[in-house]
Amino acid sequence: MGRESGASDIEIKVQGRRGDNDLNPAASPFPASQPPGSRCLPPTEHRPFQRWTPWLVPAFVVANLVVFAVIMYENDCPKNYLGDCVAVFLGRFAFQPLKENPLFGPSSSTLEKMGALDVRKVVHEHQGWRLISCIWLHAGVIHVLANMLSLLLIGIRLEQEFGFARIGLLYVISGFGGSLMSALFIKASISVGASGALFGLLGGMLSELLTNWTIYTNKCAALFTLVLIIAINLAVGVLPHVDNFAHIGGFVSGFFLGFVLLIRPHFGWVAQKNVPPGYRATPVKHKHKLYQYILWIAAAIILIVGFTVGLLMLFRGVNANNYCSWCHYLSCVPTSIKSCSSSTISCLSSQEGNSLNLMCGGNRRTRSYLLPNATESQIEELCSQLCS
Repeated sequence: MGRESGASDIEIKVQGRRGDNDLNPAASPFPASQPPGSRCLPPTEHRPFQRWTPWLVPAFVVANLVVFAVIMYENDCPKNYLGDCVAVFLGRFAFQPLKENPLFGPSSSTLEKMGALDVRKVVHEHQGWRLISCIWLHAGVIHVLANMLSLLLIGIRLEQEFGFARIGLLYVISGFGGSLMSALFIKASISVGASGALFGLLGGMLSELLTNWTIYTNKCAALFTLVLIIAINLAVGVLPHVDNFAHIGGFVSGFFLGFVLLIRPHFGWVAQKNVPPGYRATPVKHKHKLYQYILWIAAAIILIVGFTVGLLMLFRGVNANNYCSWCHYLSCVPTSIKSCSSSTISCLSSQEGNSLNLMCGGNRRTRSYLLPNATESQIEELCSQLCS
């Protein structure tokens, strides 16, 4: 996924075919390939744009892995869970039972405690910071490894081409956009993961290709490859219990951000500024094409208006599903194996001495636990396990 695999079709290159903006040898009696007074020199690689040394994307990867380790340390399955943990030899880093978390990770209550996106807490407890914190959390080993591999494949090449500042902004703002859209549509469950930010990088790649169209070779092949990658990843998001609204929100945010952050000079300007000695290029006055300026202004307006309206709707408690009856199919298509319905989990509890008795309100299952003075968080965790 991204520029690394099949990147040769998507790399920014100076076009080799002749056209209005080609470099033309200056009028001279000497051969065009050897200006007067020059010696035969070996050809050198020509790079019209600065290449950056990537460090921010690797730092993001390390940060996500460290945060996941901290979450697992805090989770401490052997101490806080009365059932069978997975990989108990890891001590307090052991995983929750697979029936509760098949991704080899912590409990949902631990994720919520550490900053997962919970719309109820964002709206009613004024914890808006969860819109950002949730993009640094992951539900399990499989989740974090898949996302970090994708981040390396996509982000390294982008940071090499555009630098840490622009790619850092693209990543974080896209992640915020994904969280915002998720919060508007998904009300009954928590959400974590960097997928929204990753889709923002893909969206930025697409808009960068469109706005910098003149400096690409193999345009159609690059566009087809990128659109295919995006379509496949969005299609995976319609599977049950995958937050595709975060993917879509991140992609849309990244797409418009790409027009603002990833704009490059057009081919004629590049050719004029990088003309070899003894050559002249067709004079070009403007660094960018008119359509690039139009896209920049339009994208900036859409982003400002979109984020403003989205935040107002969120903090006023608006459920976007009430205004779009079919939108839930964008995130989940029910199958014969999995259902998309999500119901609020609740249990009836009673404490009798050292025994805690629970009955799940959904499946009516009951169970007793040897747990004196159970706390609210422990009851919620046991209820989640009993109703799963």
